[in-house]
Amino acid sequence: MYKTDFNKTAWRSAFGLMLTLVLLACSSTSEKPQLPPDPSARPAAPVAESTSAPAPPPAQTQTLAGNHLRRAQWADLPGWQDDDQAAAWGALLTSCSTLRHQEAWRAVCADAAALARPDRAEVRRFFETRFLPYRLVQADGGSEGLATGYYEPLLRGSRTPTARHRFPVYGTPDDLLVVDLPAFNAEPRDSRARARLDGRRIVPYYERSQIESPASPLRGREIAWVEDPVELFFLQIQGSGRLELEGGGVMRVGFADHNGHPYRSIGRLLIDRGELAPERASMQGIKAWAQKNPAKLREVLDFNPRYVFFRELPPGLDGPLGAQGVPLTARRSIAADPRFVPLGAPVFLATTWPLSNRPLNQLMLAQDTGSAIRGAVRADFFWGYGDEAGREAGRMKQSLRMWLLLPRNYPVSGVE
Repeated sequence: MYKTDFNKTAWRSAFGLMLTLVLLACSSTSEKPQLPPDPSARPAAPVAESTSAPAPPPAQTQTLAGNHLRRAQWADLPGWQDDDQAAAWGALLTSCSTLRHQEAWRAVCADAAALARPDRAEVRRFFETRFLPYRLVQADGGSEGLATGYYEPLLRGSRTPTARHRFPVYGTPDDLLVVDLPAFNAEPRDSRARARLDGRRIVPYYERSQIESPASPLRGREIAWVEDPVELFFLQIQGSGRLELEGGGVMRVGFADHNGHPYRSIGRLLIDRGELAPERASMQGIKAWAQKNPAKLREVLDFNPRYVFFRELPPGLDGPLGAQGVPLTARRSIAADPRFVPLGAPVFLATTWPLSNRPLNQLMLAQDTGSAIRGAVRADFFWGYGDEAGREAGRMKQSLRMWLLLPRNYPVSGVE
């Protein structure tokens, strides 16, 4: 995170523009459940804390409002007895590397750490004795929601520009301001607006069209270059990825920040223009359209003003870092809305495999978030790394039901 200092006179002269920033933040990404999956990138996350570090005193767990929860029984979870919960055990231990510092999670995480290689029956018994299931419901009381997918892509890249690698991957700019809007009595959906100084004024940060123009104001902030602008666009949507570097080696990049502008779906744009049929407006369909329409590509990409900045991640991570600050686990991690699902909590999903009616009912860990992932019954399923994961993620747009699993002593208020 970068911070720029400026004097009180500049603040007074710029204060009149705060309303503009408030309006900008209030217009953040809205859900478009009729579209194929194109969630915006995940928020910045610190490197996962070492479990060998001395543990600080447990922090009090914030009480969860229960108006979106309904009490449930284990028998209510479809396929609970058929799922191999042991496949999610590693993801639970990963979540506990940070959750163990919260009072409500301390005993559960300590008990989990004490189990040495539990089998399937032991893991199921662990959850059934130490957790309580709650059915998640929408504001209108409905149980149905939307499941989409994301993955970790592989791009061809270079640490220096070449004739082949011409499209920059930018790190966080030095002039990016993060404005804490609640400090100005504003309560937008995204409470932290992005901006920059223009003389003595605070103005919205540059849009995608400005950042990716030949005269980009971000020159000098490149951390890598890639060969395909469409792959770079989808790297920003996924929020993390790997760059296979020219000359050898792999560079892993993760979300660092964004420019504060709302996300706009280019899939929706192409549908509205009649360029793509709705059933073709998936990630794969958009890439195919781009190959056939290079002259139209720049205008279409610029339709989405949101731009994501990256940072190089340390080598040796088991997976990309989610918003919880821990590596994600393929097919056992999801992104959820933290207003309704605490980061790191186990969640049971009842959905179907992409483009099918085959049940996909299993235990997951809510280790990530996304600005397009809004609502109590909303999940983005992390499929992992590579082409196969990308195919499944790009096709996933399924009906969903969710159950939140909380430790028995977790503070919940107003639950029905």
